[in-house]
Amino acid sequence: MKKIIETGSWQETFALGEKLGQMAAPGTVVTLQGDLGAGKTVFTKGVARGIGICGPVTSPTFTILQIYEEGRMPFYHFDVYRIGDIEEMDEIGYEDCFYGEGICLIEWADLIRELIPEDAVRILIEKDPEKGFDYRRITIEAKESKEGSHEDTGH
Repeated sequence: MKKIIETGSWQETFALGEKLGQMAAPGTVVTLQGDLGAGKTVFTKGVARGIGICGPVTSPTFTILQIYEEGRMPFYHFDVYRIGDIEEMDEIGYEDCFYGEGICLIEWADLIRELIPEDAVRILIEKDPEKGFDYRRITIEAKESKEGSHEDTGH
């Protein structure tokens, strides 16, 4: 499944992230790509709000991983921009996050491509100055589940 969504303000980008956070199930891994200033942090803050995290959310550029546990499930927020060696991910214990009971969001995920689960939701945020300063083109790609795609109806 591939979906392209256009947003015209940071509020719309935040709301899209929030919707994803509300729909996310434990074990979801989301990769987030985009240039500096594309809106990755705004989107991430929306995801956190959708999970139920109301406190401040900042990009863990220097710590690589920030864990938030006050929502309906743990939120593992990675920023691997400064990763020097992929083995650093082992030292952090990434597998516990990727295959745990929370949602895992990874900024700059292409830098650790070989570690990303095949069923990860992949998101690309792009700017287009010709369409306005706040315009974003957000591409969401997800593999269809083996049992078929269906909404959880609570039954």
